[in-house]
Amino acid sequence: MIRLSEIRLPFTAAQAPEAPLRAAAQALLGLAPADIAHVHVFKRSFDARKANLLAVYIIDITLAQPEREAALLERHASNPHLQATPDMAWQPVGRAPETLADRPVVVGFGPCGIFAALVLAQMGFKPIVLERGKAVRERTQDTWALWRKRELHPESNVQFGEGGAGTFSDGKLYSQIKDPRHLGRKVMNEFVQAGAPEEILYAAHPHIGTFKLVKVVENLRAQIIALGGEVRFGQRVTDVLLDKSATGQRITGLRVLDQTTGDTYELAASQVVMALGHSARDSFTMLHTRGVAMEAKPFSIGFRIEHPQGLIDRARWGRHAGNPLLGAADYKLVHHAANGRAAYSFCMCPGGTVVAATSEPGRVVTNGMSQYSRNERNANAGLVVGITPEDYPQDAAAFEAMLGAHHGVTGGRAGSAHPLSGIVLQRQLESSAYVLGGSDYSAPAQLVGDFLAGRASTYMASVEPSYQPGVRPVDLANALPGYAIAALREALPIFGRKIKGFDMPDAVLTGVETRTSSPLRIHRSDDFQSPNTAGLYPAGEGAGYAGGILSAGVDGIKVGEAVARSLLGLA
Repeated sequence: MIRLSEIRLPFTAAQAPEAPLRAAAQALLGLAPADIAHVHVFKRSFDARKANLLAVYIIDITLAQPEREAALLERHASNPHLQATPDMAWQPVGRAPETLADRPVVVGFGPCGIFAALVLAQMGFKPIVLERGKAVRERTQDTWALWRKRELHPESNVQFGEGGAGTFSDGKLYSQIKDPRHLGRKVMNEFVQAGAPEEILYAAHPHIGTFKLVKVVENLRAQIIALGGEVRFGQRVTDVLLDKSATGQRITGLRVLDQTTGDTYELAASQVVMALGHSARDSFTMLHTRGVAMEAKPFSIGFRIEHPQGLIDRARWGRHAGNPLLGAADYKLVHHAANGRAAYSFCMCPGGTVVAATSEPGRVVTNGMSQYSRNERNANAGLVVGITPEDYPQDAAAFEAMLGAHHGVTGGRAGSAHPLSGIVLQRQLESSAYVLGGSDYSAPAQLVGDFLAGRASTYMASVEPSYQPGVRPVDLANALPGYAIAALREALPIFGRKIKGFDMPDAVLTGVETRTSSPLRIHRSDDFQSPNTAGLYPAGEGAGYAGGILSAGVDGIKVGEAVARSLLGLA
């Protein structure tokens, strides 16, 4: 096949693109209508930078006479928008032997753990999955308990349970990672086969939405089980079993708490994928205590900002706002503040809601969520500021208060932050937000006009906050460090010049957003194993190697392949 990119059509042509795309391909390639057997849309986006909205396509052309393909490609070799369609099919690294002596274990069943387990199952390795939370439908009920009744289930919530944190999000399926092997396509194809809408394969910014993700996740689990894998819920790994020698340490098993019975047992394992997610703080602490190499890394902190979705639609789509082909508009904004901090929008959820996302008692965390329809009244996004390990607390008292023990605050590399110091900062900010919100899981909130003026809000106005179980008007200047507040106050009017109305006085800020990414990175070598703990494979967002559903799924595939290579003696 031949791939053509940057084919621009009038927006109206997107409703029935087959004929105009064929005509464009014929003109570009100098072909007659009968020469093209099939036109397949690989990607579609919209260009709204000018008054006349354009639909922009990448298409794959199948010739009626495939033997002509090489000559056509040679004739158009100087055209950067014309190339051979790459082979995007995933190829397994091998097959497990009939007598499998050592079953790999995957800890965590978010996007990374799902795809690590899936490819291992597809290669015949019959993985065992341990997930501390519940199956996705039970987990959904527990999550609603916090939103509707202020009842937190620490092991079953937005962060923990089948599907991971991405289940209660916009279900975004795009990423800026480098993906030369097209593993992202493998992720997307598996989602579609599991029930996701087919349009995620060609939409420029594909998403699934929470309700559809529930069924997709269940179907992926069913496939893993059908291929001989096991998925065990309510199983929290409390320790790693290690064989230590003069040359290092090797994992030999896991100590697991069965939260359904209260019993603890040991599970032998020499190949363990740690796909923990970014909120498994007790697991990070346990791994650090056991000497697994890790370091603090940058992440971001801030608030959720809400506007009427119609305002964003008009600013982005102009006279085409409201067209069902376009759907709810999104945005991406960044500003480099005078104090050296970067303020930017994060995890934008068109037509969505701000959700309570804490996983620990006595703390408040926000996140954003959209359904597939994206038809809620408000748009929301994280409005966050980048921070680095130099910003994290290092005093022993803070560690004692937030981690329950000293944990060797001075035990990191010389001149570096303690690996767990980002967790300490997160907990400090989340505990403060809980108190600011009234200590009942309400979130502290402030009108943008009051935030810019430096005064506390006493009421909400025309933009109704969507956060459940509710908000409490406050002064959010007390919710984040001063440098973050200064950067956000500087950025908001500038964002208002980029998107008219973004700094409208009635827009709502809700705090705090602290789980933008993992606050640490667990080291791994080129073979995807921990450099000082053989057989342990740090993976996904929690380990610091992904940021979102798609990139986490891709990392899961890579790690699953690495485990297979090791078990087959190919590593």
